[in-house]
Amino acid sequence: MLEFGDSALPIKAQAELLGLNRSGLYYHPVPPSPEELTLKRRIDALYTAYPFYGSRRITAHLRREGLQVNRKAVQRHMQEMGIAGITPGPNLSRRNMQHQVFPYLLRGLSITVPNQVWGIDITYIRLARGWLYLVAVLDWYSRYVISWELDLTLEVPFVLEAMGRALKQAKPGIVNSDQGSQFTSPSYISLLQNAGVTISMDGKGRATDNIFTERLWRSLKYEEVYLHEYTSPRQAREGIRKYLDFYNSGRPHQALNYKTPAEVYFGRELEISRTDPYWTQTKKGEDRCSLASIKNVS
Repeated sequence: MLEFGDSALPIKAQAELLGLNRSGLYYHPVPPSPEELTLKRRIDALYTAYPFYGSRRITAHLRREGLQVNRKAVQRHMQEMGIAGITPGPNLSRRNMQHQVFPYLLRGLSITVPNQVWGIDITYIRLARGWLYLVAVLDWYSRYVISWELDLTLEVPFVLEAMGRALKQAKPGIVNSDQGSQFTSPSYISLLQNAGVTISMDGKGRATDNIFTERLWRSLKYEEVYLHEYTSPRQAREGIRKYLDFYNSGRPHQALNYKTPAEVYFGRELEISRTDPYWTQTKKGEDRCSLASIKNVS
């Protein structure tokens, strides 16, 4: 993402590095109103607390809080935020009807080793004066975040970047996603098929297909995002990077017998160093390093 004003690189150099046309970089759309930001923040908080809420329940909840809002407005905001309730229903995700959809392959499957199944999903990250979108690739066995990326829009390239980076580290047996347009796009499908990966997509009416990633989003937002007021994409990226390093390598998980995702994923113990705000770790007997130097995920 581009950084205006406080970047060490001029805009021309940033554009060349990102392969963007510099002529369109100076257009700034009308920023969202304070009312829109407030409403989206509340929708995000409600959805994080109650991911089974759809637009109808969120609208009812907002009205009980005294906000005068109609369901169509809530639906529009949820669509812009890339979220939808995970309860059974006919429209769990917004997809391009012309794109190919793959069957759900995880029904009854026992996941017993790392890289057997990965999941990929997108969530909304609030800023002081706007928002970003975060995509993450998660190993379902270990809960290890293999790769992630942030962007200003819900377009396909940042999804391709995150998945491409993950595939450079390992090859999963299956990658599961919802039926969103990013995950049914020909470029995304080709990326996985060219890597020899089997594709699975959540079926309609399935309420718990993405439960591991939903838990990641909830932890990230309660333990990091909601505790800070990010004023720029750069600040958000740094905060999320530190937290995901901690989540992977410094945060024991009850479901993993109080091991960290990195310990389960890599199959070795890590020592904790508490010199950073979020603990970073080292392999025993080696110099202290961050998660990024164990696996380059950011």
